[in-house]
Amino acid sequence: MKILHLDSGLFIGQSVSRKLSAGIVERLLKTGSHEVTYRDLVTQPVPHLDAETLMDGENALSQELIAELQAADIIVIGAPMYNFTIPTQLKAWLDRVLKAGVTFQYTEQGPQGLLTDKTVYIASGRGGIYSKGEAAAMDHQESYLRQALGFIGITNVHVVRAEGVNLGEEPREQALQAAQAEIEALA
Repeated sequence: MKILHLDSGLFIGQSVSRKLSAGIVERLLKTGSHEVTYRDLVTQPVPHLDAETLMDGENALSQELIAELQAADIIVIGAPMYNFTIPTQLKAWLDRVLKAGVTFQYTEQGPQGLLTDKTVYIASGRGGIYSKGEAAAMDHQESYLRQALGFIGITNVHVVRAEGVNLGEEPREQALQAAQAEIEALA
């Protein structure tokens, strides 16, 4: 099986989402023989989409990113929450791989995703708590990722979340331990 591992946490050494995504990949590697393609969207950023790139159907980088996604059986995305949503580096990657006629198509019944039978694990790091209560309305990170992935046909999405990591040492440790337990439970 092929794993595509993406990281988008800006703080390379301290990133919770990077730690979690690495843990997920490590756990998956224990379950069988996997080939991993790793892409660090911070240290090797994908340029933001512009009109010329959008209109260029033969753009080499976009084709490479789409080929990696198409080849993957499992996608692991390290996605911290910044300002209620995903990092711009991850958004730039999504802008390249959500491509009409390639990863989705328009039909008379509406848009149809062309990438099915894939599993995604989102490693979500959050300074505050946005999964419940009034703050849940501010979550445009996980909801956006689920929507974008679903648009291209990927609906088997699992989130491993560590939230409240900036609320003090004890809440941080509890969040990391809970996320690690989720990772260990992955089949």
